[in-house]
Amino acid sequence: MPRGGIDDIAGRTVLIYSRIAGTGSYLPEKIVTNADLEKVVDTTDEWISSRTGIRERRRAADGETTGDLAFYAATHALEAAGVKASEIDLIVLGTTTPDIIFPSTACLLQHRLGANGCAAFDVNAACSGFMYALGVADQFIRSGQVKKALVVGSETLSRMLDWSDRSTCVLFGDGAGAVVLEASNEPGILTTKLHADGAYKHLLYNPVGVSAGFNEQEPNHGIRVMMTGNEVFKVAVKTLDRIVGETLEAAGMHESDVDWLIPHQANLRIIEATAKRLKLSMDRVIVTVDRHGNTSSGSVPLALDEAVRSGKVQRGQTLLLEAFGGGFTWSSALLKY
Repeated sequence: MPRGGIDDIAGRTVLIYSRIAGTGSYLPEKIVTNADLEKVVDTTDEWISSRTGIRERRRAADGETTGDLAFYAATHALEAAGVKASEIDLIVLGTTTPDIIFPSTACLLQHRLGANGCAAFDVNAACSGFMYALGVADQFIRSGQVKKALVVGSETLSRMLDWSDRSTCVLFGDGAGAVVLEASNEPGILTTKLHADGAYKHLLYNPVGVSAGFNEQEPNHGIRVMMTGNEVFKVAVKTLDRIVGETLEAAGMHESDVDWLIPHQANLRIIEATAKRLKLSMDRVIVTVDRHGNTSSGSVPLALDEAVRSGKVQRGQTLLLEAFGGGFTWSSALLKY
């Protein structure tokens, strides 16, 4: 997306960037290991870990909602940025598991934080939800309409799983991550790319909803993840390979310019394939899928926050963020941290 700017009093164009001022994340306390799943579904730790790289994931407690997870992640991000909630001009929250149909979880989060009055809305792009939200917030800032934005990815996917389906229930976890963006004349987000292709809906979807209806004869009213895993894997690898090249080209940069790859945490093999495309060794890739599972829109900001707080990611480094999800949707962001 082209870089925006505004004219100063002398008529000169001043570039505006979105810069990450702070990161935050939150994981529910309950850990579900592969050994735990062996007791409830026909699977093994070896089968799960060898195919996905996942060894454990978190599960929200009874009564703990997507909004709860988002609130804690957002609070940590605001604290890290040194920004008060009342200073936020925009909240964009990526999720496929909102607390209620409406108001949006972003609106519920806004009130809980005390940021009342700013624009607030949800974005549903499945696992690309946070990346889509980041791209939207970046556009608001670079246009000059917003000075500070809160971007969140939060999910309680455990509420959407069929726990008798071993092909899906072992993959997903609950969690949330957030970033505070602020306008800056120093480079921050260099480019974002957002794509979708609804022709692939049949490979990864939830079959029920308000308008389509629910199935009262099925457990959980038919709410579940339907996935053709092998086909999703093939398309994801090819698609992420394309968007990596597209993103670098848009920024006029090369693979060697990337310090860290922070990918969507769905499958270790997909992550390794993307790193190979970038000619990056795995020690330059942030990996949390082994401990978090696939937290959908929460995965990229969770991994980013862990990388920042561990000291791996340093100010001035170049980060490539990317995600792929149901829709299909896919997205990326190249930025200077």
